[in-house]
Amino acid sequence: MTEQAKRTDLFIPALGGVYDALTPFSWPLLRIVAGLFLMPHGYGKLFGGQLEGIAGFFAKTGLEPALPLVVLVGVVEFFGGLMIALGLFTRPIAAAATVVLAVAAFHVHWSAGFFAQQGGFEFALLWAVVTLVIAIRGGGDYSIDARIGKEF
Repeated sequence: MTEQAKRTDLFIPALGGVYDALTPFSWPLLRIVAGLFLMPHGYGKLFGGQLEGIAGFFAKTGLEPALPLVVLVGVVEFFGGLMIALGLFTRPIAAAATVVLAVAAFHVHWSAGFFAQQGGFEFALLWAVVTLVIAIRGGGDYSIDARIGKEF
């Protein structure tokens, strides 16, 4: 279906111009928010004094070697989140974040059921899907990847 056909199918056709004007900014908004929301999780692991405690939790859940894995996860969340927000090496970094979040969803939260407020996998899986879509889609027009003219 063409863009013109989509516009004529709107319930309120006058909104077509608003959608057209805002659409170019919707992808960077999602990418930036996803990246920025990852960063505090990594910050706590790397710089917030949580390293040893989280390593103990990782070991308890069978994620070994725990300490190097916590550092790796912290790097992916903090520095990777920043890179996703900036749109730098977006695809491989988002793929790494997808792996981290999928492990969180299926290895850590799965046994608690669906609902995040009960410790379930809902939130982690949602973010795994968001980062997977970012890995597939890439940085987009408003990214450092676009500025340098190279993407993975």
